[in-house]
Amino acid sequence: MQLPSEQHPIWQELINRKNHYHFEFLAATLLLGKLNLKCRLDKTPQEMERSIHELRSFFERNSHLPKVQSDLRRVFGEGLIMNQELFDVATIIKFLQKGDKFILAGDEKILNELPTGNWIGGTIPYFMTDAGGMFTQEKIYATRMPDDATNIVTQTYDVNTIDQIYLDAPANGFSIIILPAFSPVHTSFALNSPTYDGFATKPLIGWVSGVALDELGQSSPKTFDGTNPGYEDKAVVFHIELPPHKAADIQFVNIFQPGEGDTITFPTDGFQTNDAYVNGTKVNFATYIEQNNIDTRLPLVADMYGAMINTSFRQVKSAQKTVDFFAPVFAGIEYKIAKPINDYVTDFEAMVPTNLGDAIFFSCNCILNYRYANLEGKSLQGITGPMTFGEIAYQLLNQTMAYVVIEDIEA
Repeated sequence: MQLPSEQHPIWQELINRKNHYHFEFLAATLLLGKLNLKCRLDKTPQEMERSIHELRSFFERNSHLPKVQSDLRRVFGEGLIMNQELFDVATIIKFLQKGDKFILAGDEKILNELPTGNWIGGTIPYFMTDAGGMFTQEKIYATRMPDDATNIVTQTYDVNTIDQIYLDAPANGFSIIILPAFSPVHTSFALNSPTYDGFATKPLIGWVSGVALDELGQSSPKTFDGTNPGYEDKAVVFHIELPPHKAADIQFVNIFQPGEGDTITFPTDGFQTNDAYVNGTKVNFATYIEQNNIDTRLPLVADMYGAMINTSFRQVKSAQKTVDFFAPVFAGIEYKIAKPINDYVTDFEAMVPTNLGDAIFFSCNCILNYRYANLEGKSLQGITGPMTFGEIAYQLLNQTMAYVVIEDIEA
């Protein structure tokens, strides 16, 4: 849960008792009484600033408690304290009409109902919520931009300009990108992002839009920049500038590890392959998968200097003797089929730092995790977000959870 910045006027109004609320959380009532007395005895702006900082920090520390969450919603309303949450279309429209800035995820038909405004979005009907994994084509998942962002620039990129994304990013801040699945710009980014000027020098996070799995081939994944009815061939980006005392940290969680089996390499880069080298011997990869009963729910995993990078199987075409992937394989990189996992939720929670959900500004998880791990109705430590056709943490990932935390920088 993200709270309004210390500059929001309601903090001072609470301390001055201009608004009287009955707080469910007793400690909040007692603290406000103390701060009110301090500010009546010392009417300097400095004392008010110290008191506001103490009050906001108090609520932030306790924001995981149900009574505190209820108190905050009563004071600020849903739109001011939410960070990531599902809303109906009418509520999102109200937020946009007030000028709020959002990243939105939802079904195409409801994203098309939204007015022009300060938002970017992508199509997807799968989400991880506080109550667990959920499929809905009636609600929109909203991530409101941070109050302390000093500037937010909306930009679109096509296959000819996507290589400029790191150069366009702010000197201090981060960028959030949404790519339409299976489009030329998606393919170009997936294959080439490590070669872009400035690659990994500035924080970049995002996701790949998709559609309901039973609509694959019938409708196209789309992206939106708040001004158009949807792009099939453009990436949309928020470049978000942060003040000097803030910084963005991009991370991802991958529960998969390389297995003990064969070492696999590929002759060319791409989303599709005919052949592979298994322990140095050339084979048809589709035939190899079938003859060895490979579980294609498990991704290929490559150890990239200590970072485990997955490539997920999209389909094995026996008749054509080809294999399609959700992310590209790269020539010369050594891959292994991932080790089987016992239980996704248990393994995931073992890898995630305690209370990480409270610190995350934005996160996304993979639709294949949702599908293969049966995540519908299962929650992940309060970590929420769209379940997507690919995650981006500097480059394209598969079967991971990517996230960004906005941190304070010590002077």
